[in-house]
Amino acid sequence: MSKHILGIDQSTSGTKALLFDESGDLIARFDTAHKQIIRDNGWVEHDPIEIYHNIIDAVKGVVGASRIDKSSIIGIGISNQRETAVVWDRKTGVPMHNAIVWQCARGESICEEIKDYGYSEKIREITGLKLSPYFSAAKIAWVLKNVYVGNKVLCAGTIDSWLLFKLTGKFRTDFSNASRTQLFDLTSLKWSTEVCEIFGIDMNMLAEVCDSNANFGTTDFEGFLEQPIPVHCIMGDSHGALFGQGCHVPGTMKATYGTGSSIMMNIGDKPILSNKGIVTSIGWSIDGKVDYVLEGNINYTGAVVKWIVDDLGLIESPELASEYAAKANPDDETYLVPAFSGLGAPYWDSTARAILCGMSRTTGKAEIVKAALESIVYQVADLVSVMCDAANMQGESLRVDGSPTRNKYLMQYQSDIINLPVLVPKFEELSAIGCAYLAGITLGLYDAEKIFTHIKRSLYTPHMDKEVRKKRLYGWKSAVNMIVKSP
Repeated sequence: MSKHILGIDQSTSGTKALLFDESGDLIARFDTAHKQIIRDNGWVEHDPIEIYHNIIDAVKGVVGASRIDKSSIIGIGISNQRETAVVWDRKTGVPMHNAIVWQCARGESICEEIKDYGYSEKIREITGLKLSPYFSAAKIAWVLKNVYVGNKVLCAGTIDSWLLFKLTGKFRTDFSNASRTQLFDLTSLKWSTEVCEIFGIDMNMLAEVCDSNANFGTTDFEGFLEQPIPVHCIMGDSHGALFGQGCHVPGTMKATYGTGSSIMMNIGDKPILSNKGIVTSIGWSIDGKVDYVLEGNINYTGAVVKWIVDDLGLIESPELASEYAAKANPDDETYLVPAFSGLGAPYWDSTARAILCGMSRTTGKAEIVKAALESIVYQVADLVSVMCDAANMQGESLRVDGSPTRNKYLMQYQSDIINLPVLVPKFEELSAIGCAYLAGITLGLYDAEKIFTHIKRSLYTPHMDKEVRKKRLYGWKSAVNMIVKSP
């Protein structure tokens, strides 16, 4: 009987279950969406119970769609939305509050108080992360400060640890997710006592940290499988995508286009700290070997397209964005800076708000759609430039993934603006692929040297004139400078 690996990608917008065969080919996929809970003040939440139930439904759905014998599934790899935080009762498994999503800046006042006490630089030196409500620590601290928990023994962690707890009964996480909480010491590779104390978080609430390819426990998905199978990989979604893209050596980099975006560069076995608005994290730890990364995170990329479709009603579907942008006036100088909930890297201004500027009387629907797509490109370009400078490495290409990479206008403009080749894989969901492949490698199903070579890619190369590129980047910087405190 043939063998299969199950990949689960629990993302900001929904949950995907994917099945891979013995060659690493994707044979089936099943998607479930969960509700986006947006409060009047802009706070963003998810229902963790809904997400858990969606995992079960997605697994049942993908097995049904594939028509395989479910006993052929030998292992699971899980990628997850990062920084999103859950606090729950260790005894009952009941969440104390909805999951606070990575986009949510409700921990801003907590971070400001910590900053006023002079701890910002200390936290960056220990964790590699700039003090920000973006990361999990301030979100967990907010729950502990604002939600009555009584005398309950609590678990606090990222979405992976919540799902693992529900699926296997184990309270664990991996190094990639731990490094994104702003509570983890990059040098000692342990939870930081000092930083936990600063945020008022009891270290006993935090999960056991394991290698990214550890055996995290077994599950039968509430009896759906006849025998429990192991979860043999967990990584944050961006880390899973970096691994799936084959960025295993220093200097290789990728951009994941999702609701937001992560631009990430492998920098090898030693951390590099930068004060240029990007952060240092752990890419993964495999069999005890840690790879570090530089990373910049963008709050709104794919969500910008969703905004012009769902909220503005400018176009009927995301698929039409490329068509509209292509027919827009190429000389139109409209810029959109999509700071709907502040700007992430490299600006880190959570108080900034979106701006649409540079319009003329001839600016119309097509030109605004074009500006929306180009805002994604400019944000990615900011981070590619900063990371290459910080690491003193010149990237040879940018490997990309996520649904927006199907947009040909977006990908060509990305190549033109960063002046590098852009490589788009045949498969969109590199986060799940990376985790599924690592699980399969660990279980002996895949050859680590060969499994990544069969991923086919489309190539976009830069064609833009140097002076045109310079002018357009200057226009972008000018637009950003209108809304940020300290660009």
